[in-house]
Amino acid sequence: MASQSKEPKDPNDPNEAEEPVVRNKRKIDPKTGEARDAGIEGLIQAEGPDVELSDEDAALLAEAEHDLVAEYRDRAARAEAELKNFRTRVERDRVANRDAVIAEVIRTLLPAIDDLDRAEAHDDLTEGSPLAIVAQKLRAGFERYGLRRVGEVGEAFDPQVHEAIVQLPTPGVTINTVADVIEPGYALGERLIRAAKVAVSVPE
Repeated sequence: MASQSKEPKDPNDPNEAEEPVVRNKRKIDPKTGEARDAGIEGLIQAEGPDVELSDEDAALLAEAEHDLVAEYRDRAARAEAELKNFRTRVERDRVANRDAVIAEVIRTLLPAIDDLDRAEAHDDLTEGSPLAIVAQKLRAGFERYGLRRVGEVGEAFDPQVHEAIVQLPTPGVTINTVADVIEPGYALGERLIRAAKVAVSVPE
């Protein structure tokens, strides 16, 4: 009986199924029971049990592993430093946003504080009256956030915190000095919420 030659498969014929390709991707060697993924040495050993390294190759392999470990440690240290800096920036931005919101709320309530100051100057806030109690609570709440008044009679004029409404040439004055506070200013920590409107004594 003559042997029949096997015809080549037609890739366009759907009836011709390709033979399956088996790839062994198991991490445990079924023969030895050891893990196959064992770093660079494991990759070399996976090529065959008879591979032997010379002293020079072993030294190069050890140096490569040492460099690889050092590189990953350096990356981990940089990542940790970046994470720490990120957390610091987030916390700083959170505090800044909080202070900005508080400052804006206080700024909208300053006209009410001004009215209470005028009422107190005209003896309209009698001790124990409902309006006096409201004023006391309101001021105490602002002081809790660190709100402080800016502008005192007799202090040197500072354009950073004072707004000169009028200048008064005064004999004996050598530097610009606050002569009167027309409207007090307010600051929240280092943030100036409103400059004090003042009259300034200036040298003649």
